Amino acid sequence: MMMERAEHRLAAIMVTDVVGYSRLMEDDEARTLTALKQVQTRIFEPAICEFSGRIVKTMGDGWLVVFNSAVDAVECALSMQKRLEADQSDVSASERITVRIGINLADVVVDGDEFYGDGVNVAARLEASALPGGICIADAVHREVAAKAVAEFEDAGEVSLKNISRPIHVWHWPRAPVQAAPVSGKGHARTTVAVLPFEDLSQARDQTYFSDGVTEDIIAGLSRFRSLSVIAANSSFHFRARSMPLDEIARKLSVRYVVVGSVRRSGNMIRIASQLIEAATGTQLWADRFDRELVEIFTVQDEVTRMIVSNLVGQIESQDFQHAMRKPTTSLAAYDLYLRGLVHLRGYQDTDNSDAVKMFEAALELDPMFALTRAYLALSRVAVGGYASAPPALLDEALAASQMAAALDQGNSVCQRIIALVLTFRREFDAAERHYRQAYQLNPNDANGLVGMGGLIARRGRVAEATQWIEEGCRLNPFPPPWYHAVLGNLLYISGKYDEAATTLRELPNPGAYTHARLAACYAQAGRMTEASAEVAFVLQLNKAFSTDGFLKNVLLIEQLEHRALYREGLLKAGLPE
Repeated sequence: MMMERAEHRLAAIMVTDVVGYSRLMEDDEARTLTALKQVQTRIFEPAICEFSGRIVKTMGDGWLVVFNSAVDAVECALSMQKRLEADQSDVSASERITVRIGINLADVVVDGDEFYGDGVNVAARLEASALPGGICIADAVHREVAAKAVAEFEDAGEVSLKNISRPIHVWHWPRAPVQAAPVSGKGHARTTVAVLPFEDLSQARDQTYFSDGVTEDIIAGLSRFRSLSVIAANSSFHFRARSMPLDEIARKLSVRYVVVGSVRRSGNMIRIASQLIEAATGTQLWADRFDRELVEIFTVQDEVTRMIVSNLVGQIESQDFQHAMRKPTTSLAAYDLYLRGLVHLRGYQDTDNSDAVKMFEAALELDPMFALTRAYLALSRVAVGGYASAPPALLDEALAASQMAAALDQGNSVCQRIIALVLTFRREFDAAERHYRQAYQLNPNDANGLVGMGGLIARRGRVAEATQWIEEGCRLNPFPPPWYHAVLGNLLYISGKYDEAATTLRELPNPGAYTHARLAACYAQAGRMTEASAEVAFVLQLNKAFSTDGFLKNVLLIEQLEHRALYREGLLKAGLPE
C-alpha cells in the first residue's frame, strides 16, 4: 500500500498575536476572554472569510491563517487592523485588544489540516517584529502588493529574526494606530524610552555594523534599569530611515523620551554622539560626544555605551523627578509618589527623610507589589532611625522588607543594593558584599551600585580595590549626587589624604554633627588646628552629648582596627571629648 505524500504549495501565511495577552489575562481573565471572543466573531472571522482565508490553527491569543494570494492576505490584515482600531477606540488603554500581524509568502508543506515549513516559522517571527496594531510583511509579499498598489509599506531593510539563520528583508505598514502605553490597574507606569538606530556618518558609510552594535548595547544597558520601559530593538530599528518627525515616531512607539545619535569614523579615530530628547516638546535634555582611538573596536564600543547609558539614566531620572514634583498631590499615582519619595530621600533638609517615608507609604498603599517602593521605604525608615545607629529591631524590619522587595522583582539590581546597604548598617560586611556583587551582576551600568560597592570595600580596608570601584562609578556619573562625596571622603581619610578628604566632605549640603566630626578629624590630622577647633564647636553645638567612643561604636562603619584607630586619633587630636 502506497503512503500518501505530503503536498507542497505556495501560500501566503498570516500569523496574528494579541499584544500583552498575559497581562490582560492576569488583570481580568473573564473580561479578556469575553472581549477576545467578540473580536474574533465580529472582526477577524468575517474579514478572513471575505478575503478567502483559511484558519489553520488557533493558539489562544493568536491565529495561523493561509491565503491563496499575498494580496488577499494583506488586504485582510489591513481590514482587520482598521476595524479593530475603530472597535476598541472607546476601550481604556489597560483593557484594549491590540494585535500584531506578520505575513510571509513561501512554499509550505500541507499534511491534511496541518501546514509546516520554514515559511510558517518566518511568518511567526515577522509577527513578533510588527508594531502594536501594525503589520510586518516579507519582501516577497511586498513585491506582490506593490504591483497592485494595495497599501504603502515602509522599507525596514534586512533584519535578523530569532531562530532564522538568514537575514530577512521586511516592510512595515506605516499607519499602525497610535497606541497609548498599556498600564495594568494593579501595576505602576514606568518611564518609556526608545533608542533609534544611530546614524553612520562615516564617509564610506561602512560602519553600520558598529553603529547598530552601539544602538543595541544602549538598549540592552537601559533595559537593565527596571524603572525604565525600553522599546525593543526590532521596533526601534523600524524607524531607521526616520522619514517622519520624532514626535510622530514617539507617538507610534508610545514613549516619552527618544535617544538619537551618530557614529563617525575617520582613520583610527571614531566619534560617537548621542542626544536625549523629550518627545512631546522636542526639547534636547542632554547631548554629548565621545572621541576615541580605535585600538580595539569592541572595547571602545563597550566603554562608550556604558558612559552613554549611565548619563541617559541620570538625565531621565532627573527629568522624571521634575515632572512628579510639578504634579498636584491629589492626582499622584504610585509611580509619581515613588519619584517624590526619591527626591526627599536624596535631599538634605531636616524633614526630607520623614517626608520620603510618607511618600513611599502612600505609593505602597496604591500598589503593594511595587518592589522598588518597598525597598526604598525600608531604607528611608532606617534613615529616619539614624542609619547605622538605628535600633536593631528597625534594622531587622528593614532587612526583611528589602528582601521581600527583591523577591517581588528578582532581576532588580536596586533591591539587591538596598539589601547590601541595610546589611552594612547591621555591620554584616560579608553578606553586604555578596549582595553588592549580585547587584553588579544584574546591572554593571548602575553607577550608584559601583560607588556603593567601593564604599563598602573601603570600609573593609581594601583601599586600592575600593578606589577602582569608586573611580569607575564617578566616571559613569560625572555629575554625582552628594552622597558620593561622603563615600569618597572616607576613602581619602583612611588613605591618609586628609586635605583632600576635607575638601570632598565640604561638598556635602546641610552637614550634621557627624559630618562636622569627620571634618574636625581631617583638619586635625592635616595640622590645620584652627579649622579643626571650629568644626569641634559645630559638633558640640549640634550634639552636646557627642563622644568619640560613642561615634566609633554607633556611627562609624569601619571594619579594620587600624582605620578605626586612625579616626579615633583624629577626633581626639581635634579636641572632641573621649
